[in-house]
Parts: sequence; structure tokens; C-alpha cells
Amino acid sequence: MNINEILTITIVLAAIFAYINHRWIKWPPTIGIMILSLVSSILMVVLGSSHYLLSRKAIELASSIDFQDVLMNFMLSFLLFAGAIHIDAAKLKQERVPVIVLATIGILISTFLVGGMVWFLFGLFHFPIPFIYCLLFGALISPTDPIAVLGILKEAKIPASLELKISGESLFNDGVAVVIFISIAEVARSGDFSAVDVGKLFFQEAIGGLLFGAILGYAGFRALRSIDDYKVETLITLAVVMGGYFIAGHLHVSGPLAMVVAGMIIGNKAKEEGVSDITRDYLGKFWELIDEILNAVLFLFIGLEMLIIKVNATVLIIAGFSILIVLLARWVSVIIPVFFLRYKIKFERHAVAILTWGGLRGGISVALALSLGSNMYRDQFVLITYVIVVFSILVQGLTIGKMAKKLLRQTAN
Repeated sequence: MNINEILTITIVLAAIFAYINHRWIKWPPTIGIMILSLVSSILMVVLGSSHYLLSRKAIELASSIDFQDVLMNFMLSFLLFAGAIHIDAAKLKQERVPVIVLATIGILISTFLVGGMVWFLFGLFHFPIPFIYCLLFGALISPTDPIAVLGILKEAKIPASLELKISGESLFNDGVAVVIFISIAEVARSGDFSAVDVGKLFFQEAIGGLLFGAILGYAGFRALRSIDDYKVETLITLAVVMGGYFIAGHLHVSGPLAMVVAGMIIGNKAKEEGVSDITRDYLGKFWELIDEILNAVLFLFIGLEMLIIKVNATVLIIAGFSILIVLLARWVSVIIPVFFLRYKIKFERHAVAILTWGGLRGGISVALALSLGSNMYRDQFVLITYVIVVFSILVQGLTIGKMAKKLLRQTAN
């Protein structure tokens, strides 16, 4: 399929599923679209023999989409910038310590816990995989993606400070996890990669990404402030995202972290000074629309991946146990920082439970799994990742709202 056919079919399917969900199912948009896409994919597989042409075309569509390339090199920059531009920096500053700790130390704890337990689990099933590759899996499955659940949490009316912790952590831990993943992948590819080399790579990617994002954000804001035309100003923000992410790749600094910092600076500076009310309104609505459209497409893609994932019965059983491992690792990676921070920082009651169950896995984990080389046990880890992501979005995503309401009601009583 050519690019025009892929785009056309993708947008049409996303619109149809979004309409069906909004009209009849009434689940959160991203969750509803993914479920409809997933069900459609399963039906294609089941009915493949009797509806060969339809099944073949669906598989051709899924195979034509390089999910890893589309998400990591295109969609992620827009999604992170769109999320960051709406974050209130002043309020986030009050939660900066738990956000930073959860997005860094929490991710590292989760990476090593998941890696170690999955390595042991594979051994139990007489399926030995080198520890370094299990650690790589730990890095790719650790970042949270609460985009699908934030709307539900708002409806549950959780404390604003807890909502900021969840959204702030997710924005930064995506970038941190990608840096950790890249560092471990380098170790896996070249056995002589020393701890000093890993430290240098991490520093270059992470600190470089933050600094480049700050430069990008302030440059973008100064450009916005120098004119008063919402069309041109919207175009400037697009240039910041697309051009900035492209340059970050060539500078070998973290593009995701750069987008988060640039989005927060432009979003908050635009609210405070230098931008007209009309421009502020248009920028807000434009990036909200971009966010909604790309999320619809992203979760459609996740559902379509079912068509081309190689299923192995043993690995499927391991994937089932891995769901419990990831949840346990998430709980530990949350409760340890909270335990040490609670003496200086106030945490809401049931914060650990909501942060644990609300830590959804999403498209970035699938994309990182798909980026693995065939010699890195790609097929096994892609299947496990897919099972965890589907469980996370369907089960955790559809129950976190009720859970949060119940816990907060208990607190009130």
C-alpha cells in the first residue's frame, strides 16, 4: 500500500470507531477505539478462511505500517508536546520532587525488578534468555502512559495534586525510559560497553535533551511574542515540534524530553505574557485537537497490531504471569519513593494504590518492543508487551475511575 492509501484507511477507520464508541458504547475515546480495533482484528483472524480478501487486506494494512517508526519518529513528538503545553508549570513545580523521583528512580527500580523477575520466569519455563535482554524488556515496559485514563480521573474528581503527579510523571518518564532503553541496548549490542560509557550516553541524552528543550522553548516563545497572528503562531509551534525533534535526533539528545520541556515553556509563557487571547485560544484548541486525533490513530494501530503478532502458547502463558510482575514492580517503584518522601512531602490517601493501578502501559512500550532486533528475542518480547498493554488499557483503564471514586469516598467518610 502507498502512503495515501494507508493514511486514508487509517483516518476513516479511526473516525468510524470513534463515532460508534461515542454514539453507542460511550467508553473513554482512546479505550473504545482500541477495543473496536482489537475486536475487528480478532474477527479478521477468525474469519480469515471464509473472508480471505478482507482478511488479506487488513493484514496488508497492518504490515504496511511501521508502528515503531511512525510512533517514535513522528507521533510521539506531537503527543508529548500537546500534553506538556497544557501543564500548569507553577502547580507542577509544587509537585516537582515526587514527579522527578517517580520518573527517574521509580523507572530504574521498575526496570531492574521486571528484568530480574522475567529472567527468572523464563528460566522456570526452560526458555533461557540472557539477563541483559530481560533488562531491556524491563526498560521498555516501565514507562506509564496515562493519556487514556486522565479523562476518567478528572471525572472521578481526584485531588489536583495527585492528577499532576500522574500526568507529570508520565510526560517525563517516557523520555527517561527511552534514554535507559537506548543505554541498555548499547550494552547489549557491544559487550565491552563500560559503566562510564553508559553514564556518558545517559548524560548526553537526558541532560542534553532537557537543555535543548529549554533553548527550543524559549526560542519558540520569543518568536510568538514578536508577532500577533494566530495562524503564523500556530505554524511556529508546529515548526518547534517537527524541526526540534528532527534536530534532537541529529544531536543525539533525547527528543521526547526536549518536547516536554519546550511544550511546558511555550504553554506557560504564552499564558503569562506576549500572546493575545485569540492566539492563546487557537493554540489551545489546535493542540487539543492534534492530541485527540493522534491518540485515536495510535490506539487504532495498537489494535491492528494483533493481526501480525506471532503467537506462541508458552510465551503467552509467560505473558500472563508478566502482567502480575509488571503490576508488582509498579507498586514497589511507587511505594519506595513515597515511603522516603512522605516525611517532607504530603501525599494524598490511597496515592500509592491510584498511582499503581493508574500507571497504564501504552503505545511507547509496543514501539520500543518492535524496535528490538531479531537476535534480542523480539518476537517473544513483542507478544508479552502486547498482552500487558492490552490488559493495562482494557482492565486498568476501564476500572481506575471506579476504583478512584471508591477510595476517595472511603476517605471522605
